[in-house]
Amino acid sequence: MTERRRIGQVKEVTSLTNPLIKDIRGLTQKKNREESGQFLAEGLKLVIDALDLGWTISTLIYAKNAKGRPHVEPTALKALNAGALVLEVSEKVLSTITRRDNPQMVVGVFEQRYGKLDRQTPGKGETWLALDRVRDPGNLGTIIRTADAAGASGIVLVGETTDPFALETVRATMGSIFAVPLYRASVPEFLAWCAKHKAPLVGTHLEGAVDYRTIDFKKAPTVLLMGNEQQGLPQELSSACSSLARIPQQGRADSLNLAVATGLMLFEARRHLLSLET
Repeated sequence: MTERRRIGQVKEVTSLTNPLIKDIRGLTQKKNREESGQFLAEGLKLVIDALDLGWTISTLIYAKNAKGRPHVEPTALKALNAGALVLEVSEKVLSTITRRDNPQMVVGVFEQRYGKLDRQTPGKGETWLALDRVRDPGNLGTIIRTADAAGASGIVLVGETTDPFALETVRATMGSIFAVPLYRASVPEFLAWCAKHKAPLVGTHLEGAVDYRTIDFKKAPTVLLMGNEQQGLPQELSSACSSLARIPQQGRADSLNLAVATGLMLFEARRHLLSLET
């Protein structure tokens, strides 16, 4: 954000050309997110969840007509106490930030967060998810949400994957962006990490020889590897897998949506792990 930003203050903004609003609106562009290390999260629930989970908030924006609604003012106060700038704006200003005609009444600007993969040791009974070059923001957001629901320990973004902090992706996560640890790695870094921890790598492949329901996820921490939407897994990654799984299909469709396939694999792994507890 620009030097005009003042920490820990409440400010009313009505102008669409205000420099603060211009900076915040700029976070819808990847270049600005990368330069600032920040991103937008829409909705009171998402902002509350993020604050409860300890994410760093730099700015909270709320619509003036939302003042007095349940949880809005306590959340603004919590953000203020955390050192954030709190902006009270018109609904028109808010709609220019979110690019929606009927925007959420509360928006937060948060610091991006990636973990360091080389410091992570997958534990017994854990399931990790690795995604190779995912291109669709909605797919990635849905996958993050599903991984949260399935209890995945973390998500590794391998190679040039779409930005998980893009507004569309964050929307699709429904708040799970704040709950699931994210990591980035090149292909060599990712494979070296798997080898170091002797974690079985299970990839999905149209030519996979093993029905996904027959894979034993109970033996060790497992890393599920899902490929790009159009191309699937490249040879370098598929050849590194200890198992290649296929999801049997019927009908004319020759493949499943990536988010759907990932959900099936994650919950199959969860089913195996739950059976250990019974």
